[in-house]
Amino acid sequence: MPSKKKNESFKVKGEELLKKIKELIAEGNVRKIIIKDKKDKIIVEFPLTIGVFGAVLAPVLAAVGAIAALVSECTISVERN
Repeated sequence: MPSKKKNESFKVKGEELLKKIKELIAEGNVRKIIIKDKKDKIIVEFPLTIGVFGAVLAPVLAAVGAIAALVSECTISVERN
C-alpha cells in the first residue's frame, strides 16, 4: 500500500524563515520543502531524505539564510510522509 503524502503551507516573515525550516527538519517526517515568494513563485525547492543531518544540511541552511535576508514574506510548502 503506497504511503500517503500530506502537504502543508506556512506563511512566514523573512526573519522567521530559517527558524521555521530548522523546526521542520527536526520533525523528521518532511520529504520536500519549497520556499515561494509573495507572488507564489518558487524561489527554492529541496528534497529531504531520511537521515539527512549536519554537514549535508549546512549548504541548504546557508541558502535559506540568504533567502531570508532578501525576502520580507514568503510561503513554505512542505510535503510530508
